[in-house]
Amino acid sequence: MKVHVSYGYGLFTGGLGAHYGAEALGCTVIPMSGGQTEKQVQLICDFEPDIIMVTPSYMLAILDEFRKQGIDARKSSLKIGIFGAEPWTEAMRREIEDAFAIDAVDIYGLSEVMGPGVANECVETKDGLTVWEDHFYPEIIDPETGAVLPDGEPGELVFTSLTKEATPVIRYRTRDLTRLMPGTARVMRRIEKISGRSDDMLIIRGVNVFPSQVEEQILKTPGLSPHYILEITRPDRMDELKIIVEARADADKGAAAKELKHHIKTMIGVSAAIDIAPEGAVERSAGKAKRVRDLRPKAS
Repeated sequence: MKVHVSYGYGLFTGGLGAHYGAEALGCTVIPMSGGQTEKQVQLICDFEPDIIMVTPSYMLAILDEFRKQGIDARKSSLKIGIFGAEPWTEAMRREIEDAFAIDAVDIYGLSEVMGPGVANECVETKDGLTVWEDHFYPEIIDPETGAVLPDGEPGELVFTSLTKEATPVIRYRTRDLTRLMPGTARVMRRIEKISGRSDDMLIIRGVNVFPSQVEEQILKTPGLSPHYILEITRPDRMDELKIIVEARADADKGAAAKELKHHIKTMIGVSAAIDIAPEGAVERSAGKAKRVRDLRPKAS
């Protein structure tokens, strides 16, 4: 069994976690990592992997490259896609499955608990992610009160690790919103697709981004004020981040935009469009500042 891993390697649990997990199962791993989409298609055609592990939005970019090269993606060797690191819809699942003639399943993980593989959908049912309860004990709590909720009630996912030796966690609050459901294909319980978060973290192209991180880079950039909005859209296949930030009166707007764009890419790891606005353009709030405008289609 050959696995093509297109999650990012480096200081991110996705690529390395998928890599060593697949090797532990006896698979041969093609460690492609992200980017170089033309080469992704070439290696899929040359090495004929059975499985691909990648973010669902990037899988659609790979699909576009197949079509650009005039190659029928349905005739590739791929049989299963394991997609995670970002929310995705049932409509996206259907599009990927139809385009590649594969089974597309969801995977869930988080660096604080282990990385990828805390829960995974079963290919037989595709009805939610089975939590490997022999290693991780899940609970759902009310994010406001911390009270434990019964199975079936929506709330915040909490994990306790049962077998982890180096850095165990006890009742770790993931901030992910979902609900626990009975097992189907496996006896262990399932979680529903993540519907949102109880904090302000954003997931953009598989990268965790907090508004406070962006604010730190804005404040380090001469000529920019701390008044800003993060606007996230998905006009086509991929998430797009635009930072709308006010300039000070005497600022060199072009230089400030270029510097901020560089800082965001190198320090946070995402590409962003920078929209420099005049003083007073960003709406002020009398209460808690509203920093995020998420215009992406909601998962369903």
